[in-house]
Amino acid sequence: MARRKRHDDEMEINLIPMIDIMLILLIFFMVATTIKTTDKTLPIELPHSSASLDAQPNESLLVIGIDASGNKYIDAAKVTTDVLHERIRQAAAVDVKQQIRVDADRLTPYEHLVEVVELCQFEGLRNISLRTRDTP
Repeated sequence: MARRKRHDDEMEINLIPMIDIMLILLIFFMVATTIKTTDKTLPIELPHSSASLDAQPNESLLVIGIDASGNKYIDAAKVTTDVLHERIRQAAAVDVKQQIRVDADRLTPYEHLVEVVELCQFEGLRNISLRTRDTP
């Protein structure tokens, strides 16, 4: 007697469910991954602090940078003190509770930092924070 091979006994690997699972995992990781926005690059090395708090991202945040030479920046663009004062005046005219964040290099002379803070206070802005890095 001759034996006949039965095609029904062969096992097939069905790839469709595996592809479905892979797509679901891909979508899950894309949604679950937080996308971190990077700050515009400033030539600044932030000072360390063991008591720094995580600031909540804010669309209306005005970021003022000061490098080690005392040069001032707004949105990564170098500005003069007069232009800086005008931008602070405009921000205060729109909202007195405007958030100001000063990113000062750790080697910045203190007088430049005080100058920026005094400009903000002169225009009535009191919500001023200094950016630091966590101590490793």
